[in-house]
Amino acid sequence: MLKQINVVGAVIIKDGLILCAQRGPQSSLPGLWEFPGGKIDAAETPREALVREIREELHADIEVGDEVTSTTHQYAFGEITLTTFYCELHSGGLTLTEHEAVKWLSPSDLENLEWAPADVPAVRSIMSRFAAQ
Repeated sequence: MLKQINVVGAVIIKDGLILCAQRGPQSSLPGLWEFPGGKIDAAETPREALVREIREELHADIEVGDEVTSTTHQYAFGEITLTTFYCELHSGGLTLTEHEAVKWLSPSDLENLEWAPADVPAVRSIMSRFAAQ
């Protein structure tokens, strides 16, 4: 039986652009792009976990908004359930502690990156939402 891992991701929007983060070379799925975030601890809600993870990973504060999507993907190392939320950046200079790089992209340009498979449904949902506006 695969290990079940519950994680959260932040779809941080600033000036109409979305923050995309490239996984570091020492991480699983190195070089792939994702929405920053991480594992939900036992005593946390998904929103609490996301605020904590963004503080740890990017040294930034966010306000968590509406859920984008929740999807499950099987990897060799376990089954990931990723819940993504739209977020607003409040403070912080985006200091990279785990990621190789970040980019701010328009929703229509998100498909130009090679995303971690669990993040792909959120990318599609975001592109759909903003294409309709």
